[in-house]
Amino acid sequence: MCRVPRPRFLPLALTATVAALSLALCSCSSTSGSADRGPAGAAAAAGGDAPRMTQQEMNAQPRSALRQGGTLTWAIDQYSSQWNPVQADGSEVSTNDVIKAFLPTFWRSDAGGVQTPNPAYLTDVKSELRQGRQVVVWTLNPKAHWSDGTPITWRDLQANWQALGNLNTDFKTATTNGFDQVESVVRGQDDFQAVMTFKEPYSEWQAMFNNAGNAPLLPGQYISSPELFNTSFKNRIPVTAGPFKVGSLDPKARTVTAVADPGWWGDKPLLDKIVFKAYDTGAMPQAFAKGEIDFYNNGPNTEGYQLIRSTAGGEVRKAGGPNLRHLVLNGQSPLLTEAKLRQALIQAIDRAEITRTDLAGLDWPYVPMNNHFLVPSQHGYQDNSNGLSRFDPAAAKTALDALGWKPGPNGVRAKDGKELVLRYVAPAANNLAANESEEVTRMLAAVGVTVQVQTVPAGEFFDGYIYKHDFDLTSFSLLGTPFPVSNSISTFQQNSGSNWAQVGSKALDRAMADAAKAESVDEETAALNRADTEAWQVAGLVPLYQRPAIYGVRKELANLGATGLGDVVYENIGLTK
Repeated sequence: MCRVPRPRFLPLALTATVAALSLALCSCSSTSGSADRGPAGAAAAAGGDAPRMTQQEMNAQPRSALRQGGTLTWAIDQYSSQWNPVQADGSEVSTNDVIKAFLPTFWRSDAGGVQTPNPAYLTDVKSELRQGRQVVVWTLNPKAHWSDGTPITWRDLQANWQALGNLNTDFKTATTNGFDQVESVVRGQDDFQAVMTFKEPYSEWQAMFNNAGNAPLLPGQYISSPELFNTSFKNRIPVTAGPFKVGSLDPKARTVTAVADPGWWGDKPLLDKIVFKAYDTGAMPQAFAKGEIDFYNNGPNTEGYQLIRSTAGGEVRKAGGPNLRHLVLNGQSPLLTEAKLRQALIQAIDRAEITRTDLAGLDWPYVPMNNHFLVPSQHGYQDNSNGLSRFDPAAAKTALDALGWKPGPNGVRAKDGKELVLRYVAPAANNLAANESEEVTRMLAAVGVTVQVQTVPAGEFFDGYIYKHDFDLTSFSLLGTPFPVSNSISTFQQNSGSNWAQVGSKALDRAMADAAKAESVDEETAALNRADTEAWQVAGLVPLYQRPAIYGVRKELANLGATGLGDVVYENIGLTK
């Protein structure tokens, strides 16, 4: 990917050209049975270069080529109980897919991740230097308003900063998105201008109030206190300010119905209605084939991939991007508190074999990922693991012996009377997780570690287990954004609500902070690689591979599919004439 140096303060149309791992979680299914286990040579046959970061398949069409009206049924993998996407319990892909139809985004992102202001909400925006401080002036569209009639003003931006700026830890945030670098947000020339001053430079300020960064603007009146922030979007969406408004929330049917909002001041939505319906990921391909749904995230599901291709009126849309499939080791589980133990377990796991079996049968390269922040196609990608990325069961056994975990009479390692028995939590009807849990169980058994797989209802996987840190081992996907640092920080920062592994270090925090204020892309990349070195050492999140962005879509649908580094403009989704 071509990269250019970047000034400290980004001008309007200049993007951060590295892409980051996002806080948005996705369980995502795969193929099942023997199809996962092709001959060993299959990996080489299907290998090749990693996909380009700027790849995108959306069936992009001008609005004039599309007809007015219609309903889209969009499958999501969980019906959320928390609809605040930046609250610690709401940071999953399904929540973001839904909420982006309803809440403001100040930016539009193209296939290359270039950011341009969204005129529906901004009439002007600029970043400048004032007395040595970075200042961003946001000038709002005075037509923009919440669905209860309240205008969107500088106070909404101030409230978002106060909630997300780490000023009060009672706000249970999934990410700060740079708000922790902000010193103040004050009124500008009128109520429709906000002046934001930063304590330290923040190169990715365009990630703020941005759907592409999974961080839309939230209504100030519903997030002004920790209680409101944490509960106002619990089982409800109190107000909207987007092209669609809430038609209904139905937890029994597991559906959210979005209807075109006649009060919307921007381009009229082409669709009348979007029905978001929750399915177990393993059931989505058949639902698509039966015509029950029009669009779904297939991911690395081989059977689903083939089914889409054979479904009349359906097509595959796929792209590269900064998406990651990974394992998580819970560093606060009683048996996993030692970093050296977690490192030994990583060395006992053949990530290349998991990659091959997960992706067998897909037109996708089997390239294991050896960096937590950069995918193999990116400038600056390198392995900073100091050997930990290498499958080495002999080294793992030696390390476990040195740590005092000795094989018992039954072959299971034990220390101080406790056997090394770990619980792997996997969502039901998800063959990707089933394959990974099976492989990890087999691989760790070879070094004397027992893994017990607990299969849980897919709809409870995140809310009931991941957000509660109720697991020893697990696996899921993180989907990416155009911003290299903003969303990654929360995944690795100590004491963050989105640090699912619950491990970290001061050195890792410092490296991420250095990346956030980098003056050039190369300086940012160097800081990310320093952070990656530390991430391998704390050994909590273990990258597997760049996750394929593969979607099943009705051919007649336009402006929807695999976005790459772009975003979905919901009012432009439509049906071809």
